[in-house]
Amino acid sequence: MALTSKQERFSQEVASGKNQSDAYRVAYEVKPGTKPSSVNVSAAKLMAMPNIAQRVAELRKPIVEIVQITLETHLARLEHLGKMAEASEKWDAAIKAEIGRAKAAGIVTDKIEAKLSGGLEIGVSARPKLTKEEWLKLHGLGTTGRPTE
Repeated sequence: MALTSKQERFSQEVASGKNQSDAYRVAYEVKPGTKPSSVNVSAAKLMAMPNIAQRVAELRKPIVEIVQITLETHLARLEHLGKMAEASEKWDAAIKAEIGRAKAAGIVTDKIEAKLSGGLEIGVSARPKLTKEEWLKLHGLGTTGRPTE
Protein backbone atom coordinates (compact mmCIF):
# COMPACT_ATOMS: atom_id res chain seq x y z
CA MET A 1 0.00 0.00 0.00
CA ALA A 2 1.36 3.40 -0.98
CA LEU A 3 2.15 5.93 1.71
CA THR A 4 0.55 9.34 1.87
CA SER A 5 2.86 12.31 1.54
CA LYS A 6 2.65 12.89 5.30
CA GLN A 7 3.45 9.25 6.06
CA GLU A 8 6.44 9.42 3.70
CA ARG A 9 7.67 12.60 5.38
CA PHE A 10 7.25 10.97 8.81
CA SER A 11 9.24 7.95 7.61
CA GLN A 12 12.00 10.17 6.25
CA GLU A 13 12.22 12.16 9.48
CA VAL A 14 12.44 9.01 11.61
CA ALA A 15 15.04 7.48 9.29
CA SER A 16 17.11 10.66 9.52
CA GLY A 17 17.35 10.31 13.29
CA LYS A 18 14.43 12.24 14.75
CA ASN A 19 12.43 10.52 17.46
CA GLN A 20 8.92 9.46 16.46
CA SER A 21 7.15 12.33 18.21
CA ASP A 22 9.36 14.99 16.64
CA ALA A 23 9.01 13.35 13.23
CA TYR A 24 5.23 13.37 13.66
CA ARG A 25 5.24 17.06 14.60
CA VAL A 26 7.16 17.93 11.41
CA ALA A 27 5.25 15.66 9.02
CA TYR A 28 1.79 16.52 10.30
CA GLU A 29 2.48 20.19 11.08
CA VAL A 30 1.29 19.85 14.67
CA LYS A 31 0.16 23.08 16.27
CA PRO A 32 2.25 24.31 19.25
CA GLY A 33 -0.60 23.88 21.78
CA THR A 34 -1.13 20.19 21.04
CA LYS A 35 -0.70 17.94 24.07
CA PRO A 36 2.56 15.97 23.96
CA SER A 37 0.68 12.81 24.95
CA SER A 38 -1.55 13.14 21.87
CA VAL A 39 1.49 13.50 19.63
CA ASN A 40 3.20 10.52 21.30
CA VAL A 41 0.17 8.27 20.84
CA SER A 42 -0.34 9.31 17.22
CA ALA A 43 3.36 8.83 16.42
CA ALA A 44 3.42 5.39 18.08
CA LYS A 45 0.31 4.30 16.15
CA LEU A 46 1.86 5.47 12.91
CA MET A 47 5.16 3.70 13.55
CA ALA A 48 3.28 0.50 14.43
CA MET A 49 1.89 0.35 10.89
CA PRO A 50 3.84 -2.33 8.98
CA ASN A 51 4.16 -0.23 5.81
CA ILE A 52 5.62 2.69 7.79
CA ALA A 53 8.09 0.49 9.67
CA GLN A 54 9.12 -1.12 6.39
CA ARG A 55 9.67 2.26 4.73
CA VAL A 56 11.81 3.48 7.65
CA ALA A 57 13.89 0.29 7.35
CA GLU A 58 14.26 0.85 3.58
CA LEU A 59 15.42 4.42 4.13
CA ARG A 60 17.90 3.38 6.82
CA LYS A 61 19.38 0.48 4.84
CA PRO A 62 21.78 2.55 2.67
CA ILE A 63 22.97 4.41 5.76
CA VAL A 64 23.76 1.15 7.53
CA GLU A 65 25.58 -0.13 4.44
CA ILE A 66 27.62 3.06 4.13
CA VAL A 67 28.87 2.95 7.70
CA GLN A 68 29.10 -0.85 7.54
CA ILE A 69 27.63 -1.39 10.95
CA THR A 70 25.30 -4.21 11.86
CA LEU A 71 23.72 -5.16 15.13
CA GLU A 72 26.18 -8.04 15.36
CA THR A 73 29.27 -5.87 14.86
CA HIS A 74 27.88 -3.20 17.17
CA LEU A 75 27.26 -5.71 19.96
CA ALA A 76 30.72 -7.24 19.47
CA ARG A 77 32.36 -3.81 19.65
CA LEU A 78 30.48 -2.92 22.83
CA GLU A 79 31.45 -6.26 24.36
CA HIS A 80 35.11 -5.61 23.51
CA LEU A 81 34.95 -2.11 25.01
CA GLY A 82 33.28 -3.50 28.13
CA LYS A 83 36.00 -6.10 28.60
CA MET A 84 38.70 -3.46 28.16
CA ALA A 85 36.98 -1.29 30.75
CA GLU A 86 36.71 -4.24 33.16
CA ALA A 87 40.39 -5.05 32.72
CA SER A 88 41.21 -1.42 33.57
CA GLU A 89 38.74 -1.51 36.49
CA LYS A 90 36.80 1.39 34.91
CA TRP A 91 33.44 0.28 36.22
CA ASP A 92 31.40 3.22 34.90
CA ALA A 93 32.63 2.54 31.38
CA ALA A 94 32.04 -1.22 31.75
CA ILE A 95 28.50 -0.66 32.97
CA LYS A 96 27.80 1.81 30.17
CA ALA A 97 29.05 -0.71 27.61
CA GLU A 98 26.76 -3.40 29.06
CA ILE A 99 23.80 -1.03 29.07
CA GLY A 100 24.61 -0.11 25.48
CA ARG A 101 24.65 -3.79 24.51
CA ALA A 102 21.36 -4.41 26.28
CA LYS A 103 19.72 -1.43 24.59
CA ALA A 104 21.04 -2.40 21.16
CA ALA A 105 19.76 -5.94 21.64
CA GLY A 106 16.36 -4.62 22.77
CA ILE A 107 16.63 -6.11 26.25
CA VAL A 108 16.57 -2.74 28.01
CA THR A 109 14.64 0.25 26.71
CA ASP A 110 14.17 3.86 27.68
CA LYS A 111 10.85 4.48 26.04
CA ILE A 112 7.30 5.37 26.75
CA GLU A 113 4.64 3.01 25.49
CA ALA A 114 1.10 4.19 24.97
CA LYS A 115 -1.70 1.64 24.78
CA LEU A 116 -5.35 2.27 24.13
CA SER A 117 -7.72 -0.06 25.94
CA GLY A 118 -10.88 1.81 26.75
CA GLY A 119 -8.73 4.63 28.06
CA LEU A 120 -5.21 5.86 27.68
CA GLU A 121 -2.52 3.97 29.56
CA ILE A 122 1.05 5.16 29.48
CA GLY A 123 3.81 2.98 30.85
CA VAL A 124 7.44 3.91 31.25
CA SER A 125 10.22 1.37 31.15
CA ALA A 126 13.69 2.42 32.13
CA ARG A 127 17.01 0.72 32.57
CA PRO A 128 17.69 -0.74 35.97
CA LYS A 129 20.31 1.00 38.07
CA LEU A 130 22.99 -1.32 39.38
CA THR A 131 25.56 -0.56 42.00
CA LYS A 132 29.16 -1.56 41.33
CA GLU A 133 28.72 -4.51 43.71
CA GLU A 134 25.52 -5.69 41.99
CA TRP A 135 27.16 -5.46 38.59
CA LEU A 136 30.23 -7.40 39.75
CA LYS A 137 28.03 -10.10 41.28
CA LEU A 138 25.87 -10.30 38.14
CA HIS A 139 29.00 -10.96 36.08
CA GLY A 140 30.55 -13.43 38.52
CA LEU A 141 33.30 -11.10 39.63
CA GLY A 142 34.53 -10.51 43.15
CA THR A 143 34.81 -7.09 44.77
CA THR A 144 38.24 -6.67 43.17
CA GLY A 145 36.82 -7.20 39.69
CA ARG A 146 38.51 -10.58 39.33
CA PRO A 147 36.52 -13.75 38.54
CA THR A 148 35.27 -15.65 41.58
CA GLU A 149 35.71 -19.41 41.81
